[in-house]
Formats: sequence, structure tokens, C-alpha cells
Amino acid sequence: MLDPIERFRATFTRAAEQAGDTDPTAATLATSDTAGQPSARIVLVKEYDAAGFRFYTNYRSRKADQLATNPRAALLFFWPQIGAQVRIEGPVERLQAAESDAYWAARPRPSQLGAWASEQSAALDSRETLIRRLESFEERFSGGTVPRPPHWGGYRLAPVLIEFWFNGEHRLHDRFEYRREADSWVENRLNP
Repeated sequence: MLDPIERFRATFTRAAEQAGDTDPTAATLATSDTAGQPSARIVLVKEYDAAGFRFYTNYRSRKADQLATNPRAALLFFWPQIGAQVRIEGPVERLQAAESDAYWAARPRPSQLGAWASEQSAALDSRETLIRRLESFEERFSGGTVPRPPHWGGYRLAPVLIEFWFNGEHRLHDRFEYRREADSWVENRLNP
């Protein structure tokens, strides 16, 4: 059996090589609130390993609120250029501050300033208000490094299910499901 993380790595590498103008790290993140109402949005999954798939956001955002009350989520990568998609489900936890700091340090300065300026998911009276906030943070941190805001950091989705879907002729797609059982993975081929 091929390890699902290694299968993901191989599939991701193929997608990245043929990405063109698209970002292969883009994935749909689905969360839900306490009433079970689902919500989905695109996030960038810049890092992954056997421990999980990491994404970063504002801890005051709608997704963060939902993860605080229901710490389970699903990711969906779709790469039409190679005819593949990958679904990942599992529990989610916040990353340690050191992990968030390391990723933050690698972000471009404009993205760092934008994280300070945006009150993600909160109502905004005008774009001009956002631009003024951005300008105030540009001034505040001019000439120095931009520290990571205390309300911004990462999450790790620890996979308990990973499903690969590969486009097949006549809609006879190849599907492979991996379910975590104790310390190992169980693989099943699924009907298209």
C-alpha cells in the first residue's frame, strides 16, 4: 500500500508542475458551526507532513470561531489540470506559537501588514477604511520587522480520512480512500 501522505506529495508535485497561473496550495476548507451549518472557503495549505495539513488565518475570523466550537474540518484540493482531487477530513488544532512565528517570518511584508489591517470576517463600512488601517500599520512598522499579531496564526488538520479521485475515461474514475485506524492506514478502492 502506498502511504497516503506520499501519494498526496506525488499528486501535489504533478499539480504544481502543471499549475500555470493557478496556485496548487489552494484548497476549500469546510467547517461548521454548533448547529451543524456548514461553511466553506478557500485557504492556502503551504505545509503538510504526516502530522497534518497546515493553514493560517486570523483567530477572530468566522472559520476560527467555528473551529473553536467544532474542531473538525475537511479540506478539498481540486487540480483540473491533472484531473485529480483530494479530500481530507479530521480534527483541527491550533499550531504552537513557534510554528506560526516561523511561517509568519517567511511571508511577504505586504501580506504581514494586511494581516494587521484586516479584521477578517467583521463588517467593513468602506474599502477606504481598510486602506487607512493598512497605511497606519505601514507607518507604525516602518523601518522595522512586522511582528506576528496575537490574533493570527496557524492550524493543523490531522487527517483521519484521505480520499484521492483521479479522472477516468467514460466517468470510470479511480478513487482510493485511506482511513486512519490506530497507528496505520486502511486503503479501499471505491466505486466511481
